[in-house]
Amino acid sequence: MSAGAQPEGRLAGNILGFVRLLRAAGMKIGPGQVIEGLRAVQAVGLDRRSDFYWALYASCVTRHDQTPLFEQAFALFWRNPHLTDAMPGLAAAPALSGPERQTLMPRLADALAREQRPAERREEQEIEAALAWSDEERLRHKDFDAMSGDELEQAKRAIERMRLAFPPLPTRRARPHSGGRRIDARASLRATLRSGDDLMPLRFKATRLRPPPLVILCDISGSMGRYSRLLLHFVHALTNDRDRVSSFLFGTRLTNITRQLRHRDVDVAVAQAAAAVSDWSGGTRIGASLREFNRLWSRRVLGQGAVVLLISDGLDREGGEGLAAEAERLRKSCRRLIWLNPLLRYEGFSPKSLGIKAILPHVDEFRPVHNLASLADLATELSRPARRGRRPAETWALSGAAA
Repeated sequence: MSAGAQPEGRLAGNILGFVRLLRAAGMKIGPGQVIEGLRAVQAVGLDRRSDFYWALYASCVTRHDQTPLFEQAFALFWRNPHLTDAMPGLAAAPALSGPERQTLMPRLADALAREQRPAERREEQEIEAALAWSDEERLRHKDFDAMSGDELEQAKRAIERMRLAFPPLPTRRARPHSGGRRIDARASLRATLRSGDDLMPLRFKATRLRPPPLVILCDISGSMGRYSRLLLHFVHALTNDRDRVSSFLFGTRLTNITRQLRHRDVDVAVAQAAAAVSDWSGGTRIGASLREFNRLWSRRVLGQGAVVLLISDGLDREGGEGLAAEAERLRKSCRRLIWLNPLLRYEGFSPKSLGIKAILPHVDEFRPVHNLASLADLATELSRPARRGRRPAETWALSGAAA
């Protein structure tokens, strides 16, 4: 088709199918953008593939972080002109080899899988949506490790909507406030110079409040399994919801992934974080990792009353050697140390591991993190002011003595 020809018939349908795929993968594309895409293709023609690519790109992509998804979808969808003959079902995924499937962005692979489902199956799902409240409640209390692929995707979407609202803390800075108790001498003097009066109009100030910094230390050893990958979506949601969030992964060594998780697209952020880590699903050296954090990063990120979330099962391959001293130093450097442990999902849990025994006396809170309900409870608890009371180690000691 030359420039100026009208993109009708199969090409127009294929462009609509391509836009449908992008929508299913999470890109927000309105009808106006589709019309502009058809007009752009009509203007540039099909003489060169690059012109066709940039015509659709200019019409569909509105943010820079959408570029990797668009590139993969374009290369996959327009590889074979016969892939879209049987719309709306897309027959692209069966043509993929094993390595190609692994390199696909998860949201694009899921979009292809959803488009390939038979229409009858989609209709059955729509009928069953009337009872979606019971499925959501069941999913809320289901263990991450027992979820199917579809349930994990639903859990990821629910995690992306979660927020942590820490109560603000007083800082050393002040802000103008008419009801403040302290006189702002500088502002009062400026007001006097502006007015020229003999009497000085008093201005007042109050202490500025700000949420504390958040530091996340997440265990990615083999024993954490699926939890660590799913919790990365939780960490990404926290990183993009607030400022002053520092994220670290540790297995046999410590890796700072704060910069990688600042990407707005969760799939790109998680992929970059995974690429930065060389010891994923390996052993666990909690003591050595905390020692490296205390030595290199503690002074940089633990100022101004930082709150630390330690996500780990506490199973240390070095038997807790040096772990107690590093956990104590970490606790003294922050305002609040919260340990999230998936092993607490078991009713008969007991702190018998040497690693758990070494860390437990130095944490302020010991909470489970194995399903959506536990994450929601964490968000609710952190929105309240810190309560003074027994530490988890004292509670476990009393319960053990009572037993």
